[in-house]
Amino acid sequence: MHQENQTTVSEFLLLGLSDQTEQQTLLFVLFLCMYLITMVGNGLIILAVSLDSYLHTPMYLFLANLSFADISSISTSVPKMLTNIQTKSQSISYESCITQMYFSIVFVIIDNFLLGVMAYDRFVAICHPLNYTTMMQPRLCILLTVVPWILSNLVALTHTLLLVQLLFCDSNTLPHFFCDLAPLLKLSCSDTKINELVLFILGLSVIIFPFVLILFSYTCIIRAVLRISSTEGKWQAFSTCGSHLTVILLFYGTIVGVYFLPSSTHTDDRDKIGAVLFTVMIPMVNPFIYSLRNKDMKGALRRLIHRKKFLLLMT
Repeated sequence: MHQENQTTVSEFLLLGLSDQTEQQTLLFVLFLCMYLITMVGNGLIILAVSLDSYLHTPMYLFLANLSFADISSISTSVPKMLTNIQTKSQSISYESCITQMYFSIVFVIIDNFLLGVMAYDRFVAICHPLNYTTMMQPRLCILLTVVPWILSNLVALTHTLLLVQLLFCDSNTLPHFFCDLAPLLKLSCSDTKINELVLFILGLSVIIFPFVLILFSYTCIIRAVLRISSTEGKWQAFSTCGSHLTVILLFYGTIVGVYFLPSSTHTDDRDKIGAVLFTVMIPMVNPFIYSLRNKDMKGALRRLIHRKKFLLLMT
């Protein structure tokens, strides 16, 4: 039952990243550029993997899924933010807010799971090169692709079903640029202890399990590489997982830097910094890391661009 002093919230107000009017144009241009760069960069990777037969391997299947997740992640928050700045409106409906929160959870978690899956793929490729094709069969690859999506949606669904049971009183102002779970829990006038407990348990689980898989995989990789006698052989083995390792360091370095290191910044500011890094910055830089440090990907992108030029000339 609703108490007399409680009202049903039909919309929320997103305050964005800044309340300074003169900064809105700068934020609009900056985030529009980052959004377009992310869409083009990740889109090219998906096209290259889809069209180039040289990239029809498990490693690039997982990479294409990561690029799709990155495109989806930034698309859950930035377009609405840009629309609000352009229309000078801060409102978002209750239903849209819950939907935005759901998908933002899904795509951040899927990034984490896919990093673990890709680490396992590199472990098999380096530690069991002769059995790679046998071990990474199509059925296993599909399983390693589908299961993370299922788990991510289950986690997001759990948080969403718990959230919709909460009451939101007169205050409907979110000090954020999209509907994130943590600010919504702070805004609720209901008891959120269960939500916070589930958030802690599931949040810790979705970080620890992929991280343990990554740690195990790279421990085995390092041992295998150190047994290689030639320096050239060691460098070649490490180079096959250099891009992935860079992304891992960026992802988990962000988690540690934002949420674990002591900081004098306000909690709301820390939440916004973390959200910008996970939903905007990391999806934007991932394509550059994989294309600049990967010879196969660079070659595939060159062939894709030349193919486009050829098609344009033919038309």
